[in-house]
Amino acid sequence: MAARDPEATKARIFEAAVAEFARHGIAGARIDRIAGEAKANKQLIYAYFGNKAELFAIVLEKKMLHLAEAVPVDPDDIESWIDRLMDYHAAHPELLRLLFWEGLEYGSTELPHESDRQEHYARKVAALQEGQRRGAVTDAIPAADLLFLLTALANWTAVVPQMRRILVGEGEPDRDRLRASVKEAARRLTAR
Repeated sequence: MAARDPEATKARIFEAAVAEFARHGIAGARIDRIAGEAKANKQLIYAYFGNKAELFAIVLEKKMLHLAEAVPVDPDDIESWIDRLMDYHAAHPELLRLLFWEGLEYGSTELPHESDRQEHYARKVAALQEGQRRGAVTDAIPAADLLFLLTALANWTAVVPQMRRILVGEGEPDRDRLRASVKEAARRLTAR
C-alpha cells in the first residue's frame, strides 16, 4: 500500500486547479475535473481548499505572489522590468487568464481575500513612490495610477494575442518591434 503524501496531493490539486480555472473560469470550472486530473478525491479538495470560489482565490493569490517574487517592480530600470514582466507572462499565460476570469466573474464587487491583494499591490505602489521620491520616475502621475498603466501596457499583448496578430503581425520581428514600442511608451510615461 502506498504511503499518503498530503503535500504532494495538495500540489497536484493546485496545478490541476490552475489549468481548470485558466481554461474555464470560476463558473465553468468543475471540481470533478480537477479531482480527476489531480488523481485525488473531491472530498480532499474541499477539505484542503474549501469551496470552488475559495480554491480559485487561493490559486490566484499564490500565482500573484509568485509573480511578485519573480518580477519585483524596479523604478530604477522600468524598461528591464517591462521586459521581465512580458517574459513572465509569456512563460506563465495562466496568470493573466485567471485575472481576466476574475474580472469577468466578479466585476467591480469585492473579491475574496481582497485585503491581501491590496497589501500585495501596496508594496508595488510603495516601490514606485520611492522611485518618485528619488526622482527615478515622474511624480506627475500618482504611483498607483502609474503602476496600473504600466502593467496594462506590458500585459495587453499577452491578454489579446489575436489583436496583436491582426494589428502588429505575428512574426518574431513584429513581436520584437512591439516589445520595443511598449518599452519606449513605458519610458516616456515614467520620464521626469
